[in-house]
Amino acid sequence: MPASDWKDRARNILLLLLDVDGVLTDGRIGFDGAGQEVKFFDVKDGQGIQFLRSAGIEVGILSSRASRPVRKRARDLGIHLVREGVKDKGGELAVIRREKNLRGDEIAYVGDDWVDLPVFRQVGLAVAVADSIPELKKKAHYVTHAAGGRGAVREVCEVILKAQGKWKRITEKYFSP
Repeated sequence: MPASDWKDRARNILLLLLDVDGVLTDGRIGFDGAGQEVKFFDVKDGQGIQFLRSAGIEVGILSSRASRPVRKRARDLGIHLVREGVKDKGGELAVIRREKNLRGDEIAYVGDDWVDLPVFRQVGLAVAVADSIPELKKKAHYVTHAAGGRGAVREVCEVILKAQGKWKRITEKYFSP
């Protein structure tokens, strides 16, 4: 896909929706000694989400699994749109669009596996992480250089902010003396 195509698409984004396992995490699921689920999140992804939110772009989670660690991470990042245990992600996206009064071209989605394909067909910017299944990469408008759980979300946040001309404003405070 031509570079200008995904850049043009990124200019319209008002909502970034994220899958969890394989996107916000590396896809592994662990359990502690008490049998509680454990997930690891990349802090750079969290910073990217904070950057997006500070630029007025909403971030949400759309996951086929429900998990206490995901809800905690969402709370920590100020993400209020959390849909877990969703078996029909395409159908749930239609609900979110109506609730948020958004067009498909105003939504970006990051996924990694088969369950994400129905969402890819409905959004303006479909993003596959570097270690996604090949079939998803073929349908993506943008494929990240970073793997899921290893900075892929941060990369997407930067892509959107740069395409919208907001990156410099968000980061300039870090260059001030």
